[in-house]
Amino acid sequence: MEARPADCVVLQPIAETGLARLRAAGLAVHVAARPDLEALRPALATARAAITRNAGFSAEWMAASPRLEVIGSHGTGLDAIDLPAARARGIAVVNTPGANAQSVAELAFALMLACSTSLLAADRAVRTHDFGWRMRARTVELSGRCLGLLGFGAIARRVARIGLAFGMEVAALSRHAGPGELASHGVSAASDLPALLAWSDVLSLHAVPSGPPPIDAAALAQMKPGAILVNTARGALVDEGALAAALAEGRIAAAGLDVFSPEPPRPGSPLLSAPNLVLSPHIGGAAREAMDRTALAVADAVLAVLEGTQGGRGMDRHAPLTG
Repeated sequence: MEARPADCVVLQPIAETGLARLRAAGLAVHVAARPDLEALRPALATARAAITRNAGFSAEWMAASPRLEVIGSHGTGLDAIDLPAARARGIAVVNTPGANAQSVAELAFALMLACSTSLLAADRAVRTHDFGWRMRARTVELSGRCLGLLGFGAIARRVARIGLAFGMEVAALSRHAGPGELASHGVSAASDLPALLAWSDVLSLHAVPSGPPPIDAAALAQMKPGAILVNTARGALVDEGALAAALAEGRIAAAGLDVFSPEPPRPGSPLLSAPNLVLSPHIGGAAREAMDRTALAVADAVLAVLEGTQGGRGMDRHAPLTG
C-alpha cells in the first residue's frame, strides 16, 4: 500500500514523545535520515508543518514546501530560520522557550565546576600516573565568588539560583529585567558590560548576539586574571581567537564552552589547542528530560497553529531573544 503523503517533516531527530503527540493528532510524520533538501523534496511538497533543530529552515527549503503553514524550532534559537522569508510566505514560526532551561543551566554550572577544580587536568593526571599533580593543583571554591550573568532569561535565572545556593554573589546585565526584577531573584544589577566584566570571578553568557562578539580581546582584558568564562548561549558571543590567546597568555584562568562559531569548530581552530579550556559539543539541552519536554513543546506549538488555536499563519511566536 502506498504511504500516506507527509503532513509534517522532522528534519532532525526529536524524542519519541513529540512524534507520538503529532501522530496522535492525526498527522503523517516523516522523520528525515538527515536534513538533505533534495532527498526531502517529495515530503516537503505535501507538508503543512516542519520541525527543525540546528539545521534551521532557509528560504530555499520554504520554496520547496508550497503547503507549509508552520515551522517549529526544537529549542529557543531561531538564528538559522529565515524569518523574513517565512513572514513573506505567511508561514508561522514557533519555538520552545524554557523547555530545556534547566538542562542548559546545569551544564553551565558543570562547566564552571570543571574549570574551578581543573577537573580535566586532574583526570589526565591520574590516567598518566601523575598522582603528585594534587600537590601542584590550583583549584578554587565557587562559594563566596562573584557570578556575573550576561542576560537574564529562563536559563540565566536558573544559573543564578544554583549560584546563590553555592553561596555565590550574583549580578546580571539585562536588556529586559530591571533592578527590581533582578532583586526579586536575589541578583544585583550591573550598570554596564565593563562593570560586569571587572566584577565577575565567573562570567556566564546567556544573551543572543547582535553584531560583533561582545566578549572580544578588549572585554577579556577587562576581566580578572583568575576569572572563568562560560558560554552555553551562542558561539558568536565570543571572539574565539581572542579567547584562545587570553587563555594561552594566562589573562584569564579558564573557560568552558558548549557553543561555537561555526559548529563544530573547524580543524585547526585555536580553541582545540588552548589550555585550561573545557569543551562540550552543544549538549546543553540534551538531557533526557529536556529532550522530552522540548519535543512535546514543539509538537504542541505546531499543532496549535495547524488547529488554529494559537495565532495562525504568518505569526512568529517566540520569547524575546535577548536576556
